[in-house]
Amino acid sequence: MSIIENALKKASSQGLIEKNKSDNVLKHSDDLSFVVENNDCNPVNEDDSLISKDNQVTINWEALAAEGFIDHNDTKSQLAEEFRVIKRPLVNNIQGGEVNGISRPNLILICSSLPGEGKTFVSINLALSIANELDKSVLLIDADVERPSVSRQLGIKQSPGLIEYLENDKINFSDILLKTDLSNLNVIPAGKRHKYSTELLSSQRMYLFAEEVSRRYKDRVVIFDSPPLLVATQAQILAELVGQVVLVIAAEETPQNVVNESISKLANCDVVMTLLNKTKKELDLYGYNYGYGKYGHS
Repeated sequence: MSIIENALKKASSQGLIEKNKSDNVLKHSDDLSFVVENNDCNPVNEDDSLISKDNQVTINWEALAAEGFIDHNDTKSQLAEEFRVIKRPLVNNIQGGEVNGISRPNLILICSSLPGEGKTFVSINLALSIANELDKSVLLIDADVERPSVSRQLGIKQSPGLIEYLENDKINFSDILLKTDLSNLNVIPAGKRHKYSTELLSSQRMYLFAEEVSRRYKDRVVIFDSPPLLVATQAQILAELVGQVVLVIAAEETPQNVVNESISKLANCDVVMTLLNKTKKELDLYGYNYGYGKYGHS
């Protein structure tokens, strides 16, 4: 039984969840503030109806491009093409779903072994690239709650985020959800610093949150930007919640033994992919040359 299933079973025994007779709907009491159900609703439209004007943000695209991220106005750039290659196996795994034995394939964790390897750079660019898919929406979650970078890079001001949601059962999902001016991209910031952030990320409420966003929104890709694996235990906790993990490795910087240690910590994950970052060499992928020299600006 998975850690999610254990959490759901425990919640059910405590009366936090009611299961209806048709077994198709899991309803959470008001203090958990969301419903898990099998339906075909449009998540973007549903979220839009709940997001207040205060939670709608405009990304500074010029500043983002100046930092080396994908240029919103240049979809044919080399970097944009590189991330088309990077995202394809991830998207294919999502479309294959649990048929291929991957639990929660639409939840993707981006991590690294150590700080400075470029995981936030990859997280944001991957989110931007997938958001341009015709049938996908993206929820980018800053789960690096000790050193959050997503909001800073996107020019988002301090606002309630994941930590507030996990700490306070009166905070709803829509309270922390930020709608960007890219129609298929929403963001959840990390929120405030908290001395028990690790315990909050390993809480039952976090498990239920991950289950909800995975089950309810089948066409949504949820990308978690996590802390480095070997610096904090939080990344390993988050890895247990997702179906796919991307381990970012700084070329010619990260020692092989460090990479091996990180991979060992991800041994129980369904899918672990590695992304070689900051290399200045040209890589021949499927007959095309892609240079990854721009990576690592996070």
